Amino acid sequence: QVQVVESGGGLVQPGGSLRLSCATSGIIFRLYAMAWYRQAPGKERELVASIPSILSGDSTNYADSAKGRFTISRDDAKNTVYLQMNSLKPEDTAVYYCNAEFGDRHWGQGTQVTVSS
Repeated sequence: QVQVVESGGGLVQPGGSLRLSCATSGIIFRLYAMAWYRQAPGKERELVASIPSILSGDSTNYADSAKGRFTISRDDAKNTVYLQMNSLKPEDTAVYYCNAEFGDRHWGQGTQVTVSS
């Protein structure tokens, strides 16, 4: 059974930081490309950042809104992907979802990030 579980969301003031984690089980994690998406109320889900698997020659990829502020990383020994978010803005408020893809795709349940003073 595949499990994808996000954690680390919460309420933070503008300019603050959060680190999201996504722990997986039931997949050969190192084979999967991993990504973070987000969905704000009334908006479509959008890609925030992605990181390739060891099989790929691709590099990490960021949405323009995330460049310079967010960093995606992975620990294949822990089957976990992270999203370090700095200099958070109110417009970063959304539910953040983790995605694992290697032919098939698996989603987590999401973690709420709220940026507000």
